Amino acid sequence: MSNEAVQPYQRIVQDYSEKIRLGRLTAGTKLPSTRELADEYGIAPGTVQRALTELRNAGLIYSHQGRGSFVSDTAGDADQDATTRAIRTLEEQVADLAARLEKIEKRNG
Repeated sequence: MSNEAVQPYQRIVQDYSEKIRLGRLTAGTKLPSTRELADEYGIAPGTVQRALTELRNAGLIYSHQGRGSFVSDTAGDADQDATTRAIRTLEEQVADLAARLEKIEKRNG
């Protein structure tokens, strides 16, 4: 598939999936920020977010609000099933919501 046929977010997904697969990025490695990736690839931050969502859904990365995105400990585990990935995604979403709620409570408290 030529680069022209690939959507901008898919370029990031492909690039980072390959880096993780080849061991260039190991578990716990912090990915560049959304702004840094947007600048590097010449795309909008929303497009970067879509790529990060794809990488999270694939179980390759996890994110912490305010801290960034990191290579998952299980990124190299090809046996990770869909249920495990779904649970990990839900755990991340709950942590994100808890952080947001805490921020709101501090602001209104």
